[in-house]
Amino acid sequence: MVALGAAAVVGLTGACSPGQAAGTVAARAAAPAAAAGSPIDMTSGFYVDPDSNPAKWVRDNPGDARAARIKSAIADKPTAGWFGDWSGDIGTAVSAYVGAADAADKLPVLVAYNIPGRDCSGESKGGSDKDKYEGWISAFAGAIGSRPAVVVIEPDALAQLDCLPADTDRQFRLDLLKFATEQFKAKAPNTWAYLDAGNAKWIAPDVMAQRLESAGVHNVRGFAVNVSNYYTTDESESYGTAVNASLSSKVPFIVDTSRNGNGSKNGEWCNPAGRKLGVTPQVGGGAEMLLWVKVPGDSDGSCGIGQGIPAGQFSPDLATHLIDGS
Repeated sequence: MVALGAAAVVGLTGACSPGQAAGTVAARAAAPAAAAGSPIDMTSGFYVDPDSNPAKWVRDNPGDARAARIKSAIADKPTAGWFGDWSGDIGTAVSAYVGAADAADKLPVLVAYNIPGRDCSGESKGGSDKDKYEGWISAFAGAIGSRPAVVVIEPDALAQLDCLPADTDRQFRLDLLKFATEQFKAKAPNTWAYLDAGNAKWIAPDVMAQRLESAGVHNVRGFAVNVSNYYTTDESESYGTAVNASLSSKVPFIVDTSRNGNGSKNGEWCNPAGRKLGVTPQVGGGAEMLLWVKVPGDSDGSCGIGQGIPAGQFSPDLATHLIDGS
């Protein structure tokens, strides 16, 4: 666990008056440049997106008997904003999202999910054209600028390296990921960025450590574990610790706890039954942060108890299953 100090914890759990928030934001905006700092210390809590998929569903379905429960358990909680080939102009989209969080003096969590050949063995195939990704990720980082943020870089990209067809394609992906880490280091000094490192039962820790090194993990804050998966926090922390033991030098890591309240069932990953919401986002808890990276209720694909629901689409049925642990 990375010691952040009492000030960091208070900064994410305490409240400030509107005047304090406005003053903080105004001071940041007035600064010509910002030195690298802790985005936790710069903000008063995690950002709750009023336009997340569950929030929009609740707003559009006020008469639904499930709406109040989904609002309380999911829509009112901080979740990540995912950005990919559906986002339109990426600079505009990221700047708007981070700007809204900054105006509220909150810390946004974003996911960059547009690597060429994305999800080559799963339900979320797609991603950028190979010749456009560098421009896309550069614009992503540049749109954050000196504002505070947390970014998870390309879920599954390293864990799925083996499903790419040739060594040259694998090296090309590693080179793109390293380029991404360099962009966040150069253009987003107050962002803590984390390369995705799969989950506790996917890639051996020493192999993942080698991949993280090749992808430039030491250019950014660290790595992320369990994104969009179901393994318990204890299992995920043990895996993160084992990965760290094989790195040339240790780095912080975060765990996605959005759906790991009941743990994993036989490694099932695509809308399995019986899963449950995990602990809500917080600093510490064994890892540097426990976050809701996957938005609860957003489908993993047309599979499991989400038959007919495309990947990324919100389902109130999936959401209530997670609330109830059923």
